[in-house]
Amino acid sequence: MTRIHPTAIVEDGVTIGEGTTVWDHAHLRSGAVLGRDCIVGGKTYVAPGVVVGDRVKLNAFVYLCTGVTLRDGVMVGAHAVFTNDRYPRATTSDLSALRPSDADDATLPTLVGEGASIGAGAVVGSGIEIGPWAMVGMGAVVTRSVEPHQIVVGNPARPRGRACRCGRPVTPLDGACRHCGLPFPADSA
Repeated sequence: MTRIHPTAIVEDGVTIGEGTTVWDHAHLRSGAVLGRDCIVGGKTYVAPGVVVGDRVKLNAFVYLCTGVTLRDGVMVGAHAVFTNDRYPRATTSDLSALRPSDADDATLPTLVGEGASIGAGAVVGSGIEIGPWAMVGMGAVVTRSVEPHQIVVGNPARPRGRACRCGRPVTPLDGACRHCGLPFPADSA
């Protein structure tokens, strides 16, 4: 059963999959697509054209701008922010008018692969691809793409290891995760 909190704003033209829960004061813009069994945390903003897979968790205060695609099983921590504009400006170059907020030729897409986790307070730049099962640390500023299973931390985000599908750090030479026993990398679905 899909549940939408009475204070959430869900514009016409939003697709919400069965079993998804949308919490208080979230704002889902027209054209956004959310899969099945997702959680959209309070005060989260989902822009037009955003695509969210199945079983995705968006914690409170997440900002997903146009051009973002989250594959199945992604987790996005509280206060994480995605960006999409290569040349951000509020006005035209002569300062005579505000620029429209619609996507244009400077809007770059961002893709987060299945099972990846984005830590609380992380900022993900435009035109980034975060690989499947990757892990972005809390407060990280992601300025370039992240490989599958890679753990990145810091500002700018830098590689610090590899993550198993269970989320634990692993050493690829181990051959299997010491916590869950899955072979590494366990990329087969």
